[in-house]
Amino acid sequence: MIVAFSVTPIGVGQHVGSAVADAVRVVRDSGLPYRTDAMFTSVEGDWDEVMDVVKRAVEAVQAHAARVSVVMKADLNEGVTDGLSSKVATVERLLAEGD
Repeated sequence: MIVAFSVTPIGVGQHVGSAVADAVRVVRDSGLPYRTDAMFTSVEGDWDEVMDVVKRAVEAVQAHAARVSVVMKADLNEGVTDGLSSKVATVERLLAEGD
């Protein structure tokens, strides 16, 4: 599965980079494949390991704020591995064919 998620501390002002960095550090240290962009971090693995990483990332942000907002989107596609790369590669290939 792939889970795209965003964890944001509430009530700590506009500058949340430190809290977000702590959450991304949890994901990075998990050893699971992941990508981080300006809005979300996507992580790939089986249900239990991905959800554990998301939970620990939320806990890392809770160390900065008592209230936390979490947004998640999950793609469960049995038998698919390396979905983080293969999905993007498919779109890039299709775009190249159209040029």
